Amino acid sequence: MNYFTADPHFGHANIMRFCQRPFDDVAAMDAHILANYQAVLRPDDDLWIIGDFAFAKSDEAPRLERLLKSIPGRTHLVRGNHDRPWMTRLSGWASVQDMIELKQDGQRLTLCHYPMLTFPGARHGALQLFGHVHQNWPGSRNSVNVGVDLWSFRPVTLPEIKARAQTLPVNPLWDSVEPGAELDV
Repeated sequence: MNYFTADPHFGHANIMRFCQRPFDDVAAMDAHILANYQAVLRPDDDLWIIGDFAFAKSDEAPRLERLLKSIPGRTHLVRGNHDRPWMTRLSGWASVQDMIELKQDGQRLTLCHYPMLTFPGARHGALQLFGHVHQNWPGSRNSVNVGVDLWSFRPVTLPEIKARAQTLPVNPLWDSVEPGAELDV
């Protein structure tokens, strides 16, 4: 099964203040997010981290590599603005890319760290999954923020994402950039 998440920011003390994360320190935050991943994921699952796996210095690579390897299943990284080149070389990634298109249960998905106004398949019911903006914007009907700050610090499934998408407004610019497109999400 595929699970999706974004912006865990492992090792980033200031993110707790920036995003009002309810943890006493970075160790507690990291442990909580990791425990949530471990509680849900199984060895045959895929976790798609859509950017900003960590905010750390390169001397923390061994710790982050251990953390990455302790996540069950296959872990994929869709690079974000804080994912430094040395992070992408940690052993434990099943794949690393800047953007990727997937299809799950007939649903076309575009995964990119940054929210996009339009994307491949947008005119035909595709969904874009993103992070980057933390709690500042949940997304729109066809572009959903899967960041930990909006999902109780846990990974989410496609059915959960689709249910949330139905509660979000259509982007007010949609008709301007994709005239005549139907939102089938």
